[in-house]
Amino acid sequence: MTPAGSQLRRTLGVGDAVVVGLGSMVGAGIFAAPAPAAHAAGSGLLLGLTVAAVVAYCNAMSSARLAALYPASGGTYVYGRERLGEFWGYLAGWSFVVGKTASCAAMALTVGAYVWPGQAHAVAVAAVVALTAVNYAGIQKSAWLTRAIVAVVLAVLASVVVVCLGSGRSDAGRLDIGLSGGVGGVLQAAGLLFFAFAGYARIATLGEEVRDPARTIPRAIPLALGIALAVYGCVVLAVLSVLGSGGLGEATAPLSDAVRAAGVPELAPVVRVGAAVAALGSLLALILGVSRTTLAMARDRHLAGALAAVHPRSQVPHRAELAVGAVVAVLAATVDVRDAIGFSSFGVLAYYAVANASAWTLRPSPTARVVPAVGLAGCAVLAFSLPVGSVVAGAGVLTLGMAAYVVRRRAVTR
Repeated sequence: MTPAGSQLRRTLGVGDAVVVGLGSMVGAGIFAAPAPAAHAAGSGLLLGLTVAAVVAYCNAMSSARLAALYPASGGTYVYGRERLGEFWGYLAGWSFVVGKTASCAAMALTVGAYVWPGQAHAVAVAAVVALTAVNYAGIQKSAWLTRAIVAVVLAVLASVVVVCLGSGRSDAGRLDIGLSGGVGGVLQAAGLLFFAFAGYARIATLGEEVRDPARTIPRAIPLALGIALAVYGCVVLAVLSVLGSGGLGEATAPLSDAVRAAGVPELAPVVRVGAAVAALGSLLALILGVSRTTLAMARDRHLAGALAAVHPRSQVPHRAELAVGAVVAVLAATVDVRDAIGFSSFGVLAYYAVANASAWTLRPSPTARVVPAVGLAGCAVLAFSLPVGSVVAGAGVLTLGMAAYVVRRRAVTR
């Protein structure tokens, strides 16, 4: 049990939780992921999006059920520990903290690349410092900022959809569904698109800060996911109708290229601003999620116990937030990790696999186990459909985590 004085404050309602989830899902990924997904799947892009949606739905439902039962910070780290045992919870937490810390640095550098390409590292560090300060001030401040970010991003995306579908260059014939990229290409596209809107777990990770979690979380997770999937579907359809799968697969900035092809090039700078704002939203949500999982692991002494402290006034895990912010800032200042975080993709699927396996144990009835079974199988298939380098790097990070667990257990038992 967590001591009363070290618990976080429950301030988030359904609307706040939905906004936090949307801030994670409708981030920079929607501005970039459609291009590599189209390159992999070809005419099977919409099939890839459908596969990703099914896997995401199963994962979200499993997470929602577990979060209502275990409304504590840490998400799947807590569920795995409680339902499967300490090792599986630890492995999920390790995958999340290590992988998502690299993702934080990559997203910070993405902000820098959009805002000031010549000084990307400096802008990235400034963004990390600013968002860490917002999080330090309290979860409500983070929710308010996320609400503003989501409003801007949705407005930009709505403009892209209207411009593309309303232009004379939009052609429904470009939406034909086929398998020009093969089954493997469809699955790889599903993996790329899945990672772009997998942020619904952030709601579960913040479970200790949600009011009436047994009611709020099961409502907020599917609602946020449903909105995000609708947004992704509209954007992908609109961009495909203008560029086609071939043009989209070759695009360097797919949404900007689409509005140019639609005959409205003056909207391209607005899209660039929207992408920068979306990246900020993703970074804010990532830092929130990593710091809460760090808090949960510190409580169990899998990480330094000092990181479990909760600020008496703002009721946030201030030491965990500062530690995460410091590590991310150092990475963003010194290394370009945008092309070296394949293990994060593999790790997040391992994380959700543990969530589905945990949900499998909730009820013995066959019908109740269909969703977690499909989710678990989907995570495994998508994980091993990733490029070989991502699979190898991901497996290496998981192995390193296992070794650290064994060393710690031996030290404790001596």
